[in-house]
Amino acid sequence: MSVNIKDYSVSDGKSVNLDSFPTKYEGKLEKEEGQKLLSELSTKLQKLQALLYADGSKSLLVVLQAMDAAGKDSTIRNVFGPVNPQGCKVVSFKTPNSVEIMHDFLWRIHQNVPRKGHIGIFNRSYYEAVLIEKVKSLAPKEVIKQRYTHINAFESLLNDAGTRIVKFFLHISKDYQKQRLQERLDNPEKLWKFSTSDIPERMLWDDYQKAYAAAIENCSSQIAPWYIIPAEKRWFRNLLITKILVETLETMDLHYPEAKFDPRTVVIP
Repeated sequence: MSVNIKDYSVSDGKSVNLDSFPTKYEGKLEKEEGQKLLSELSTKLQKLQALLYADGSKSLLVVLQAMDAAGKDSTIRNVFGPVNPQGCKVVSFKTPNSVEIMHDFLWRIHQNVPRKGHIGIFNRSYYEAVLIEKVKSLAPKEVIKQRYTHINAFESLLNDAGTRIVKFFLHISKDYQKQRLQERLDNPEKLWKFSTSDIPERMLWDDYQKAYAAAIENCSSQIAPWYIIPAEKRWFRNLLITKILVETLETMDLHYPEAKFDPRTVVIP
């Protein structure tokens, strides 16, 4: 059974209500079959990453956004674990430091865009500027509105320069988040992941859902699509994201470079 990635993509200009998107996969694909498909796709992803690296003319930027405890770290570990780390870099964006805050909100982002031949993974991203800053009123409404336009222009610039962009929102329910946060509290090996700030953030759940919906609605395009991933069944989350990455790389017209010599004339002593 195949998975159609278009079922999870957001069309350019489409109105987004996150309540209408599932947080848990309920299709007919069984976990065992899904894991077999994931293994096959992971092998394809490894080969395509090697091709991207060898081609050296384009890059891939993967944006991961989610509510707390939705599984961003787990996604990175499971989806990108098999690929060659030489051509793959993860960047996490925290609160801007004293230097970063003195520049525009995209300044620190542009410096971390993947170089040609590489895959870059943003664990949180420039979208925080229209999420947390919107929810907590850290920027005026007019500025937030402008930022959607700036983000679209930025992504268009990257695309024109050879960087393909795919963006994933790991979609979970409020009940699932509670379960995952409680697991962190109960497990000494995961307690370090829990922060007391998680509780007041959780109280803003509805506001964040609206902010995410607005960001996805205003900034999903053909060149930088958003995918809303049902993330509560982790095996399906990993499968779907890997499939999207494989299909994206397959459309990037990548080629191994031609040798500048005739290998038939080379004799290795």
